[in-house]
Parts: sequence; C-alpha cells; structure tokens
Amino acid sequence: MRILLIASAFNSLSQRVFAELRDRGHTLDVHLGTAEASLLAAIRSGRPDLIVAPMLRSAVPRSVWSAHTCLVLHPGPPGDRGPSALDWAVHEGATRWGVTVLQAEEEMDAGPVWAHAECELPPAGKSGLYRGEVSDAAVAALLVAVDRFVGGDVRPQPQHGPRWRPTGRTRPYLDQAVRRIDWRRDTTERVLRSLRAADSRPGVLDELLGREFFLHGGHPEDELRGEPGELLATRAGAVCRATVDGAVWIPELRPRRTPGGPATFKLPAAAALAAHLPEGPRLPEAPVPLALPAARRTWSDISYREDGEVGFLRFAFPSGAMGTEHCRRLLAAYRHACTRPTSVLVLGGGRDFFSNGIHLNLIEAAPDPAEESWSNIIAMDDLVGQVLTSTDRLVVAALGGNAAAGGTMLALAADEVWCRQGVLLNPHYRLMGLYGSEYWTYSLPRRVGEAAAARLTGSALPVSCASARRIGLVDRVLAVPPSRFDEETARFARLLAASPRLGERIAEKKAARERDEGAKPLDAYRADELARMHRTFFDPREPYHALRRAFVRKEPLSGRPAQLAD
Repeated sequence: MRILLIASAFNSLSQRVFAELRDRGHTLDVHLGTAEASLLAAIRSGRPDLIVAPMLRSAVPRSVWSAHTCLVLHPGPPGDRGPSALDWAVHEGATRWGVTVLQAEEEMDAGPVWAHAECELPPAGKSGLYRGEVSDAAVAALLVAVDRFVGGDVRPQPQHGPRWRPTGRTRPYLDQAVRRIDWRRDTTERVLRSLRAADSRPGVLDELLGREFFLHGGHPEDELRGEPGELLATRAGAVCRATVDGAVWIPELRPRRTPGGPATFKLPAAAALAAHLPEGPRLPEAPVPLALPAARRTWSDISYREDGEVGFLRFAFPSGAMGTEHCRRLLAAYRHACTRPTSVLVLGGGRDFFSNGIHLNLIEAAPDPAEESWSNIIAMDDLVGQVLTSTDRLVVAALGGNAAAGGTMLALAADEVWCRQGVLLNPHYRLMGLYGSEYWTYSLPRRVGEAAAARLTGSALPVSCASARRIGLVDRVLAVPPSRFDEETARFARLLAASPRLGERIAEKKAARERDEGAKPLDAYRADELARMHRTFFDPREPYHALRRAFVRKEPLSGRPAQLAD
C-alpha cells in the first residue's frame, strides 16, 4: 500500500512510524507541513492509498481530509482533546495514559476512532516518555488501524452516540502561566512535574539572577539545601536549585529570545549562565563518586556499578549530545571501568537516548565553532578508539533509546549491540553535511559489509531495531518497556559473563583485532576520516555550517525531508 506521512517535523515518532510501516512492506513518502497547495501537490504526485499524520502542530486542510482517509496520532486516550495532551498528563502526575488513532475531520481530535492503546507513565521527562512508552503505544495502535483500513471490515467508531463511553475533554494549550514555578511555595515533587512536563519544549520560563531563561529537565537532589529558589551548586554542567523542601538539578537552560533578536537554543545550564550572565556568582562544584551509593537520590550523567563479573557504565546526556567535556569525562570513566576485575562491561543502558554524537549546540555557541567542532570530534574519536581496543573483556552497548551519527558508531565499537524494541538507529552523517569519523569506515563495514554500509550512510534513513537485527547492525533486541530495559540488560549480561565460552570469545576478539590492525591500522582509518572532517569544519563555505545553525535554532522545514529528496 502507498502511504503518505504528513508531519510538522520528521521527529522521532515520525521516523519510527516510517520505519515500522516500511518494515511491513508498505511504500512510504513523507511531506513536512500542512500548507494546502504543497500538500495537495504531494498527494497528486504520490497518489497515496492512505495518509498518516504521526505528529502535527496544525490542522489538516479540509481539501485533504474530505477527499482522503487521514489517520492522526493523538498522544492521549480516547476522549482527550487538545494540543498539550502529554504535557498535561505529566504536569498533573498521571500514571497511565494512551494514544488514539483518529480520522481527521473539521474539529481537531474529534474524528472517529480507528484504534487506541494504553501505556504507563512512570515519573520521567515528557520527551523521554514520548520516545518510549507513548511511541510504543502509538505504533501499536497505528498498526491495528492500518490493518483495519486494509481489511475494510472494521469501521472507525464516532466519538458520540450510545456506543461512545469516554467523557470528552478538550484542554487548552498548557501555557507558561500554568507551568510557572513558585519557588517559595511549590514542593520538590510539584517543581519536578512542572520541569518534566516541559523538558524538551517549551521549557519552563523563569528568572535567574535578573535574566529570563527557559528551564529544561529536572531531577531530585537529596542532600543539598538552601533558601527556596537559590542556586546552590553545579555538577557536570547542570545547576542545583533549592525548593521549599529539598532541591532539584536542572541540566539545561535557554535564554528567552529578545524582541527582534536571533533564535536562542539550549545549553548546559552552567554554560548558559556563564555566557549570558558573566558577572554572576561562581557556584561551587558538587561532585559525586562514579559509583553512587544505592540510597542516593541525586543526578549524575555518568555512573558505574558492578554485579559480579559484570560492570555497568551508564551515561545519559541531555538529547544524547556529547560535547568535548562529556566525551573526556566518559573516556576517563571508561578507563576506570577497564581497571576493574570484570569480564563483561555494559556501556549505556537507561531509558532514553544512547548518543547522537557531537554536541551541535555547544559548537554553535562557541567563539570559534570550527575549532570546537574539531575538539569535539577528536574527543569522540578518543572515546570510540578506546572501546575498539579493549581486548581483555567483552563490551556490550546497551541502547535503551535512539542513537544517531557518531552515537551509532560509538555503539558499533562494542562487541555486541543490544537494543530495546522500538529503538531507532540513524547510522549516517550526510544530513549535517559531514563525512563522519568515530572509525565508522572500519566498524560499519565490519558489521554489515561494504555495500550495506554505503547504502546506510548514503540513504540517510532511520533503521528500526528489527531491520538492524536482520542486517547485522544489532545483535539482540529486547522486547520490554523502557522501565524494564536495565533489568533485562543486566539479566542477559550476567548470562554472558557465565557462558563457558566467554574466555574463548575474549581470546578470539583479541586475535581478530590484531589481524585487522595488521591489515590496516585503526590510526589510518582515523586519519582518513579526520582529514575530510577538518576540511569541512574549517571551510566556511561548506554546507555543514548553515545546516548546523538551522538545526540548532530549530528553523522550520517544509516539503520532503532531506533524507527523501531526489
């Protein structure tokens, strides 16, 4: 069947829907935006049998939904309506939620229901829930709806009449007046819900040291205390702020855009304060050990623990972006983990992004973006090279969330790659105008062969975990919800460590690395890749610079995504 996806952005959910439907043999095309003329032109050109809208910020034109069946994914249960469905759920502390597949009609979210699926909402940020539990429910419901459309024997249920049981509820856009935090009255739990409901966009508007910022992300702190609203400390780029009964860590800030000024973007909180309030107070660093005590309730972006013969090096960087210092700190932690008496090392874990490679926002904010790009890729290469040359144990990359570009290549440096079902891989760099590094010219063909490596990097399309497993990009797919990924990863890691063939596999790994090094040293792959990257970074005419600016500043796109451009 020919299916046209229409979306306001080719975001994580749109990409997952694209990959899942393509895996099932459908022919897919994508159109960004709902401008009537261009959308109608795309429909005339592609002649779709069905239109699917995974993510929209504006209504489908009447000329489209009146002539074609258009299925809209609404991130709320049946009866829920409005533009901030998931925001409201997180803001109010809902523990169960759902996704409804509606047929587009005149009134937003009021069309007949083709299918719906429920999901849990654990205490986590909205964006992580959207990419995890909500995405799982959305795909489950959409696949049922598509099968019903193809079969033709099940019609959608109107949201009215005697058979309709849910109570309809249309809620307004969740604006900053509701999101606002009263630091002198709100409890830590209330503050966390506000922060988590806005963690990626739009953030919570607040004032810090006389300047307005949007706060992004929130994590509890169990020891630091101060006057409510007071900034207490920094850690790994985040800042800690006191509440009436505790404190919270805020990883990122975005300054409010000034009238007529350029678009602003998120940065690590401490970096944003230093850049925009250079005369502000110097906050003390509040470090924590790499191996946190089990009872601690605090935030750290890198941690390590052991379970018998297995070491677990976990990292979780906001949006999966890894700046120069992120890479250097993770490399130091990795080297420490390699000194421990373990035979299996699990790298990653957690419920959200594994890694998306270099930190484009920090690069854009740097005094010299070319120099920062270069420093960042060198630091990424150092980390990936260390993983590739660890020959005294087996290394497992555990992807509880999506990975892209250099983050995918970091995973491929491990001996085995395990993914949670629903994870997307984007093993390419082309959309940012980059050739790429992180030893991808060694590790990607080693996994899938030269022809598939060229196809993956050239087509620049998302790869589902099921497809990745089929072509050898991934070794194991774990069919669990995000909340159980760590538990299931640990179970399989213990089995791997107990395998009677473990010593033999480590010896085979070491021998293979020596053979590969004799054929072509890793330094040669690195030098070839970095030569191309250096030319791109330091030539202001290269597309990378404009593409980076557009990506960081969220400049809107329309038409076909670059991945699908002819």
